[in-house]
This record gives sequence, structure tokens and C-alpha cells, in this order.
Amino acid sequence: MPLGPVGSVRYKGYGITGDPGGRPIPRFAICNETYGELPLDAALKDIADAGYDGVELAPFTLSDDPRNLSLEDAQELGELVRSHGLAVVGLHWLLAQTEGLHLTSPDVEVRRHTADYVGHLAELCGAMGGEVLVWGSPQQRSFSPDENIEHVMRRAVEVLREVCDFAGRCGVTVAVEPLGPGETNFLNTAAQTIELIERVRHPNCRLHLDVKAMASETKPIIDIIRDSQAYTAHFHANDPNLRGPGQGEVDFATVAKALEATGYDGWVSVEVFDYTPDAPTIARQSMQVLRESFSGAKQEQM
Repeated sequence: MPLGPVGSVRYKGYGITGDPGGRPIPRFAICNETYGELPLDAALKDIADAGYDGVELAPFTLSDDPRNLSLEDAQELGELVRSHGLAVVGLHWLLAQTEGLHLTSPDVEVRRHTADYVGHLAELCGAMGGEVLVWGSPQQRSFSPDENIEHVMRRAVEVLREVCDFAGRCGVTVAVEPLGPGETNFLNTAAQTIELIERVRHPNCRLHLDVKAMASETKPIIDIIRDSQAYTAHFHANDPNLRGPGQGEVDFATVAKALEATGYDGWVSVEVFDYTPDAPTIARQSMQVLRESFSGAKQEQM
């Protein structure tokens, strides 16, 4: 039986109502690694100038080793973000640029260190004012082809359940991200990820959907969005060509309409992997497409 609609991730500030029907309007954010080595303060200024409501942070951009960041450091980072009129959405790329960490490793000590590390990220996230950890990290969850998938699944459930117990006390939800087979061999579809979430059985373990990843499935994107609605806590806007929304073949008006139909009122964050021509251009082009797509979806509902 499904766990039902997300409760803990309908964040304060989510679900702004601004249309005549009183329907929730998603808030738009962008991931900070888009700005490369630009100082965070300068990046935040441009993100705000481009019209975004929030920023999603990659831990490796904040410190060479996020374990060295204190809660006081995190509070200061949150204050810096808010000084630009932005909200901290949360953290993603959780295990990027780390060593010795892995979600499904058969080594219990590796899994223990991984749970401890992500637990610290949950503390930092909560101290910043963020409320979601997007767990993608494909390289740190893939398994050997000769392993039993049931054993792999049990190990992932063990780690996620422990992390979610701790993250919940920090006011943070873990959103597990399906990724295409070109990136990992574990959790390639939303349905597989929902199966994992059901086995974790924790209110702070939910689903993250990413347009690029959904495009790798045989199932149409709009059907994935519809069938995942009871689990979806967070959403990334991008294109299979690794660029921003509207810069590839995906019709974002259709994506917006599908999200609106499910009543989704969470963040829509722009995440790109091709940083050309430059971050300010990507930010503004993506924002224009998101505004046009979601306003069009609302016009159809009126």
C-alpha cells in the first residue's frame, strides 16, 4: 500500500497560491554548481536577479570536505542565501567527489560511514534552512553484476532507513532519484525507486523525479509523473541533452501540465550538466521557459 501524499516535505513556503483557482504554484530554483568557481555570493546575486525563488546546493561546492563544516558554518551559509531574498531548497550531489562512501556496498563499514556522512549533510541542510536531500550519486550506488539484487536492495534499505530516521529529526526529507542505465545499474526507473521507498517505510524517504532521467525510461514522462504523484517530493527540470528546460526536445509545457494535474506544489529546480554558453544565460533561458510552461498549464485549467 502506498505511503500516501508527502506530509513532511510540503514545506513552509511551498504551495504559494496566486491563480484564481487557488491552486499551488511551484517555486523555481537552480543548482549552484551551474556557476562553477564563481564565488557563492556572486552566484546568489545572479540567481536572484534571474528571478529564482531558491537555490539548491552541492556540498562539494561549499567545502573540499563537507565533514569539516560545522552547524554554525551552515547557519551562516543559510543567512547568506536569505540575504539575497532566496531560500535554501536543500542539497544534492550528496556523494560527489567523495571516497570510500557507497549506498549498496557489501562492506558494512563502508555503509556505516556513508550513513554517518549523509547524516551530517542532513544536519547541515537543516541548519541552513533547507529541507530536502536529493540522493542521486550513481557511481556510489552501482553494484557488481554478479551480486544478488535482493541483497543489494536490503543494503540500500538499511542505510536509507537509518539516514531517514536521523534526517527526520533535522526536519529534512531524503528524496531518492532514479537514474538512467547509462549512469548506474541500481534504481533505473521511478517504479523501482518506489519499490525501494515502500521497503524503507519511512515518512522522510520519498521520490525525486528528474526529466533527463525519466526520458531514459520506456514509459512516457507524463505517465511517470502521474503514477508517482503519491511519492514525489522534489523535481529537477532539464533535458536529455544535458542542458536546461526548453533547450532540447522535451516539451516543458506538457511536463508542467502533468505536474499541475498531480497537484504538485514542491520546488522545480533547474539542474544542467552542460554549462554552455554560461551560467547567467542558462539561468535566464531556463526561467523564461519554466514561467511560460507553468503559466500556460494554469491557463488551461482555468
